Amino acid sequence: MRAALFHEFMGPIGVENAPDPAPPGDGVVLRVMANGVCRSDWHAWMGHDADIKSLPHVPGHECSGIVMDVGPEVRNWRPGMRAIVPVVSGCGKCGYCHSGQHQVCPDQYQPGFTGWGAFAEYVAVPYADANLVELPESLSFEVGGSIGCRFTTAFRVVVQQGKVEPGQWVAIHGCGGVGLSAVMIAAAMGANVVAVDIDDGQLALARAAGAVQSINARQTNEVAEAVRDLTAGGAHVSVDALGNPETCKNSILSLRRQGRHVQVGLLLGGENNPPLPMDRVIAHELEIVGSHAMAGHTFDNMMAMVTSGRVDPSKLITRSVDLAEGAKVLEKMGDFTETGVTMITNFS
Repeated sequence: MRAALFHEFMGPIGVENAPDPAPPGDGVVLRVMANGVCRSDWHAWMGHDADIKSLPHVPGHECSGIVMDVGPEVRNWRPGMRAIVPVVSGCGKCGYCHSGQHQVCPDQYQPGFTGWGAFAEYVAVPYADANLVELPESLSFEVGGSIGCRFTTAFRVVVQQGKVEPGQWVAIHGCGGVGLSAVMIAAAMGANVVAVDIDDGQLALARAAGAVQSINARQTNEVAEAVRDLTAGGAHVSVDALGNPETCKNSILSLRRQGRHVQVGLLLGGENNPPLPMDRVIAHELEIVGSHAMAGHTFDNMMAMVTSGRVDPSKLITRSVDLAEGAKVLEKMGDFTETGVTMITNFS
């Protein structure tokens, strides 16, 4: 198969011939039809993720495709079926998985991190019966790929962890793929969204996705104060969708009393222990909640919103590229020059 590999962290990502994968006993092999280029993949390439145990490595975790082969233990999948791969696949056997919390499974599998990923023509995925989600014929593979990570991650942030209610103020700090998805979902839930970013192009996309207010953090001295002013006292829910000490702090300080901060942006590469305004957390009785990913078996409500047209993830996809161009985009993600979501759709 053709795959984009790196042989050293922060080294060149080149398209090469690589061995075709075989299905795990409890897994499948997908022909990858679409894969998103995500900042989490950039962290993997930078060497920030301890799950990558050996090199060379194939990144890519935000994929959808067609089942090509299945392992002998698989019962619910057969060749030819269209599938979405959740970014986190739980083992299906531990206590967390039995309680439905696959996203925090201690033995979880993440393509592109714990194993070779979907910057390739084919990808092997274990734990298929417990995690894979069927992609409806009405949705494109591009939308299916974006759903597997960014959109479902944002849905968990807004609905399951943030518990956003109609009429509340929600601040989204960082308008990349997860942030834009969170804006769209929160707006669809009836919330008033304030989008914060350093790029006017991203903020324009956020307004198109439903944000009622936007703040360019590069042009604002006190971001948290600006959010509090726009929301008449602070956001009910605030999200750090980037993963940066400054956006994390601003998100917490953006809250009104008894507000809820949701941390979903990854704080890695030496930024994993940022100083936090715990005096404000205590005095204002704030909640700080982590959000990792969304279990495949909980996709139903989100999928209903997508298939009904209540939300449209395709509006966040700004371009489709081939495998080689996707590798170039990945290498440059630390520059924050990308607008919207880039999908790889050509793997030759």
